[in-house]
Amino acid sequence: MTEKNYTIKDIAKLCQVGKSTVSRVLNHDPKVSEETRKKIQAVIDSVGFKPNRSARAMRGVQEPIVGIIVSKLNSSGESQTLRAMLTALYRQKITPIIVESQFDEKQVAHHLNLFKQRQVDSVVVFGFSPLSEKILQQWRGNMVVIARYFKNISCVYYDDQGAIYALMDKLYAQGHRHIGYLGIHDQDETTGRLRTQSYLNFCQQHRLSPNFVLTELDIDAGYQHCARLAQPFDALLCATTSLAVGAVKYLQEQQSMRPLAYIGQNPLLEHFVPNLISLNFGYEQAGNRAVALLLEQIHGNKTVQQQLISFQLS
Repeated sequence: MTEKNYTIKDIAKLCQVGKSTVSRVLNHDPKVSEETRKKIQAVIDSVGFKPNRSARAMRGVQEPIVGIIVSKLNSSGESQTLRAMLTALYRQKITPIIVESQFDEKQVAHHLNLFKQRQVDSVVVFGFSPLSEKILQQWRGNMVVIARYFKNISCVYYDDQGAIYALMDKLYAQGHRHIGYLGIHDQDETTGRLRTQSYLNFCQQHRLSPNFVLTELDIDAGYQHCARLAQPFDALLCATTSLAVGAVKYLQEQQSMRPLAYIGQNPLLEHFVPNLISLNFGYEQAGNRAVALLLEQIHGNKTVQQQLISFQLS
């Protein structure tokens, strides 16, 4: 049986009073009689009603708070998205609580429960890890998921496979036939599994021999694992900016720099590295859209919306 999400209007109807009276009880207005307060509070307790903290906060009743669950704070892409989100939230005078899941589904469930206990009813979840829709649907408040598509949950997601294909296609058009790939472990559903699968699909379609290594999401991993790619390769594709930075360091030390493509943008790389192909994945756009969708929910629009963020190839 589906749990009912009670509103102030529902409570007022059950108590046979006006919504304003229920609001005064919730806000501890001393003008409400003790008898009325007890009557309304008893109904609130019996149905487990929890007021929408974010919506009340937007009306100036209390401090607005939004919970944000990121995968890893050292991810370049997530950091860009988070930075855009924070700017948009601060503009609305909303305070974020930021926690890290480290690609662990159980941690996501734990953080959602923690937010519930603290009466935080609006959250943004970065969905790079394999994330069950069942876990997310247990959340009864406002929610937007970033990076993953869900049919029944509002989300802002990327074209991971299309982006890798576009970069491979550009390298292929330049005449490269031995293209190495530095990717992320499959425990990362989007940056990892989906991007790697796109690389492998391109290789199969164009009869290229795959040459790839999967590793962690940081610069040192890119440096260490670039050496593990089979030789020779005449171009390199990196799944993330962090891996690209590490790979460039390795290739320059080996004096074997070659054309390199990656998802993301890094001004220093673009300034110092020749023959570089970067791709604006829309991280900042995703952050702004996620906040906009969340604000719509806070203000009463509960329509599920999915928005695909487009990328731009440089």
